[in-house]
Amino acid sequence: MERRLTKQTMIVGWTLGLVLAAPLAALQAQAAAAPQAGTTVPAAVSGFAGGDKLALRWELQRTLFSAQAPGGRTQARLILSNKDSRPLPARGWAIYVNFMDGAETGALPSGLVLEQAAGNLFRLRPGPGFAGLAPGQSLDVVYYHPNLVEKLARAPIGPYFVYDADPERGVAIADFQWLPITRPEQLDKGSSGAIAPVTPADTYRRNQRADLLPAAQVPPVLPTPLQLEKGSGMLALTGRPRVEAAGALSAEVKLANALFPAGLPEGGPRLRLAVGSVPGQRSPEAYSLNIRAAGGIDIVGNSAAGVAYGLQTLRDLMPLPGAKGAQLALPEVSIVDAPRFGYRGFQLDVVRNFHRKETVFKWLDLMARLKLNTLHFHLTDDEGWRLEIAGLPELTSIGAVRGHSAKAGVRLQPAYGSGPDPKDPGGSGYFSRADYIEILRYAQARHIDVIPEIEMPGHARAALQAMEARYRRLKAAGSPDAAKYLLSDFEDRSVYKSPQMYNDHVLNPGLDATFTFIEHVVDQVAAMHRDAGVPLHTIHMGGDELPNGAWERSPASLARMKKEGLASTADLWDYFYDRVDGILRKRGLSTSGWEELAARKTTLAGRNKLIPNPRFTQRGFTAWVWNNTEGAEDFAYRLANGGYDIVLAPVTKMYMDMAYNADPQEPGVNWGGYIELDTVYDFIPFDYLKEAEPALRIGKDGLTEYGKGHIKGLEATLFTETVRDPARIDYLVMPRLAAVAERAWAQDPAWARETDPARAAALHRTAWSGFVNALGQRVLPRLDLEQSGLAYRIAPPGLLLDGDRVLVNHVLPGLVLRYTTDGSDPTSASRIVDGPIGARGDIRVAAFDRNGRRGLVARLERR
Repeated sequence: MERRLTKQTMIVGWTLGLVLAAPLAALQAQAAAAPQAGTTVPAAVSGFAGGDKLALRWELQRTLFSAQAPGGRTQARLILSNKDSRPLPARGWAIYVNFMDGAETGALPSGLVLEQAAGNLFRLRPGPGFAGLAPGQSLDVVYYHPNLVEKLARAPIGPYFVYDADPERGVAIADFQWLPITRPEQLDKGSSGAIAPVTPADTYRRNQRADLLPAAQVPPVLPTPLQLEKGSGMLALTGRPRVEAAGALSAEVKLANALFPAGLPEGGPRLRLAVGSVPGQRSPEAYSLNIRAAGGIDIVGNSAAGVAYGLQTLRDLMPLPGAKGAQLALPEVSIVDAPRFGYRGFQLDVVRNFHRKETVFKWLDLMARLKLNTLHFHLTDDEGWRLEIAGLPELTSIGAVRGHSAKAGVRLQPAYGSGPDPKDPGGSGYFSRADYIEILRYAQARHIDVIPEIEMPGHARAALQAMEARYRRLKAAGSPDAAKYLLSDFEDRSVYKSPQMYNDHVLNPGLDATFTFIEHVVDQVAAMHRDAGVPLHTIHMGGDELPNGAWERSPASLARMKKEGLASTADLWDYFYDRVDGILRKRGLSTSGWEELAARKTTLAGRNKLIPNPRFTQRGFTAWVWNNTEGAEDFAYRLANGGYDIVLAPVTKMYMDMAYNADPQEPGVNWGGYIELDTVYDFIPFDYLKEAEPALRIGKDGLTEYGKGHIKGLEATLFTETVRDPARIDYLVMPRLAAVAERAWAQDPAWARETDPARAAALHRTAWSGFVNALGQRVLPRLDLEQSGLAYRIAPPGLLLDGDRVLVNHVLPGLVLRYTTDGSDPTSASRIVDGPIGARGDIRVAAFDRNGRRGLVARLERR
């Protein structure tokens, strides 16, 4: 059975020590030919030290355009250097490397041969004419990508070295770097339509959409509350407030006490917390907050959640940490607030790269601050199974472990830079029952629901491999239950390929064992919620990216189709989810999943097309719709208009793993476009295409009044192919998540409802200025000063040469900007930008947070 890899992106110039693994079939073939114990390894092999004595550099040489490839190809090279005192032999070895989007295979001018091993795992091996590589020598390995390499996600990643005679051991080529992409021939996009990297001038002009506001004009609360009336007085915080609340609000009392400086003496104003009725508001999350100089602080919520949100608003109104004396005061204010959407989510993928529970806790805390109420927990996928399931130990002993092995059924192959070590913390790891229960309780205390996701029928390779290992272990032991949870039809000859280039990762609905497995997993997940004392209402049952061709040549699936009278695999899909829904309903749960769950595959004019599936409209399914790409901009609306409950998670607006911009050095992927902070902020949930060209609106469905009632909310999505370090989550997610929270909580802004373009533009400028000033002057500084440990992205400043001066601005007005003119990067001691820069030289400018952390550097040469 083949093993496959998927994507990874890193920053240009970083030294990488990332290791992949050979496909299992190839390794097994090598193992069969390897010397047995006690035999002599050939001298040509034993003389050279291996991958730790090789250096590898990758360089994008140029982009190429032709009539045959109008969208472009890329010429690149790998520079292989022998650092050993002995030659690299002419035979008997291979270098494996991962190409996210593939590479053109065949014999290369270097004398090596580039082969596709499996999926996006490729192999360089010596060809017949290769004579070896002498000590101290380098070899240019020129090859071609079949498309444009716009982002470094498409560059090779994780090379490692394997001897034919020692196939069980893969050695990382740790001395591996990507060379910078800066030359014109590297950046040329031709007529492909690909977006060019942004310049400092581009950034300056984009930043001009907002104005710097004086502190008194900065909105005091984010997300924007429904009603806010300012008073004229101030409530002095001469001491810690006396919190009064019923015993049922113990978690809220704890939060309230944490809001105030620890050094304050006792004897402050009263802070009353209560569950009651918020006038005019039916949402259970509604609250009112009143601060009076003579009467203290009153927070009333329609539920405990409302009280908690009122306290988060109180946090926003507090002076920034470090304030003393007369600064320790709260403004008089009266707020009535409720969310626009009942679902306000953040999806965290812990599969592609594992992240510990402490990281989950950190993001639950930030979600609570931003009044987000649902963690969509992506726990299983092709590359891992991250949740302990009682009775099926292989799901975690095999499915949660990645590492190099030439033997079947030992562990999953390395991916995303996890390397050969099965103890790598990104590749291997899972949440025990106790861990998961602790996460559930932590979330519940912050009024955050956890929706676990169990991917199926695609994206299930980890489960398939784990259950195949279980089957083989029990079969060898003579157990009659060996096939009880087997998910694979060994006679399946279906031909398919997933977007991640797998062809062995789909559950088989022809096997009763598939549904026995699903029932067992659902029962165990539900049991963990019961043991935690945390309700479970739904499980996200996957449903995305089932490749065309799956099941078509599986005897088990074909037998099922014949038995059930199913005409096509599209009908078999319906059969599969009909049974899945039955499993959940029997346990009092509703069914949810990705948009394909609610879709029916068909064709129009010979092309594949998804339409709302009439079979499940009355089942109460909830579909998360990610696809708003060209041609599918209205798909979410069509599903909602057809009666499906919808969570909007549009890839071009709210996927946090998308890069901010087209700079090759900017982390993230770009298959769904680029997402700057204003891209998220400008999203209009009920009218995707409001600002689109008229031609793009032709033939697209709008959202009906009936359909609006089926839009349950919004979700920010983070897949972690490129995220091995928790700090990278910080960088990709914040401050964009704050814009998602604003759209999910606040009412439709006036600029989105205005039909007059000039008036809408003026309203937008006012609102956008308020939002970014609130972030730059209040929200992010508070996170800094409270030592939250959040390494959010600090964007590069905009720079514009204007005659004999350089104009400077930033997307977050209020951040401190510092500069140098000698070509060195600014530090926290560099000169502050207090107006246009009149000096000449190699000018470099960066923004700094309240703790002196530097953001991205912008550069402009003025001689």
